[in-house]
Amino acid sequence: MRFFIALEIPDVSRDEIEKVQEKVKDLIPRVRLTEPEKLHLTLAFIGVQPDNIRASLTKVIQQAAALIKPFEITPAYLDGFPNIHSPNTIWIGVKGDIDKLLLIRERIKDGLKETNLIVDERRFTPHIAIAKVGNIHIDPRSENTLASFMAKNFAPIKISSIKLFESVPNEGFHSHNTLAEVKLSS
Repeated sequence: MRFFIALEIPDVSRDEIEKVQEKVKDLIPRVRLTEPEKLHLTLAFIGVQPDNIRASLTKVIQQAAALIKPFEITPAYLDGFPNIHSPNTIWIGVKGDIDKLLLIRERIKDGLKETNLIVDERRFTPHIAIAKVGNIHIDPRSENTLASFMAKNFAPIKISSIKLFESVPNEGFHSHNTLAEVKLSS
């Protein structure tokens, strides 16, 4: 199975993000938008592992969530990987209770290491991937236009759980299935 650990984006926030996606598509017609039901904030990509590791991954999430109360993050800005000038991915960065998000991420990394899994050591930038792009250059004027898409105030996203997902290939695309959900402390 191909696993990842993420925060799911609630429907009300998805609607706001979809509006940004539509504007991005109007500006850059070649983008491939992330399907709304697949919008999430990845905390750790585990990759292909045997199915029997599911219980260990759920335990990692439980330990990461220990004593952390629900919190809020808010969509705040657009950027891209590797950068906004020549992106492969366009994403929305978040602000808010980032300290809790970073603590959860570090705990997950520690738990994955204890489970002898490879951990991505790159700097973690909390984001919601909204589009894939192939081989384009975004000029400064278009960058300013992209930035303007985030000018409105977005409703905060309430984070109350962490989920373990599987990513299943399906005719060139992937579907995401929730395998476990761990609630934050109330």
